[in-house]
Amino acid sequence: MAKRKIAQDKNDLLADFQALVSDTEQLLEHSGELAGEKADEMRQQISDSLQRAREALVNTEQAVVAKGKEALDQGETYVQDHPFKSMAVCAGVGFLLGMLIGKR
Repeated sequence: MAKRKIAQDKNDLLADFQALVSDTEQLLEHSGELAGEKADEMRQQISDSLQRAREALVNTEQAVVAKGKEALDQGETYVQDHPFKSMAVCAGVGFLLGMLIGKR
């Protein structure tokens, strides 16, 4: 479920950035022609797009941080529940790394 949320947030963020780029391109293309009300409308659209992109970025960041904390908590719980397995895995990894480094 968290993966879907992160993927959806990523897609929303990308869509907002694409809309921002599109609005900016339109403003640049028509900046010489636009005056007054039309220019203000384009600036407001760009401002709205930028605000949505910022919000999506914050939401995505929060989701990633939450997922990372959840994974850390799960790892800590596993080590606490299975201390000997955890030590054996660490010893095995250390042994393999020692063998690889020792061959050089």
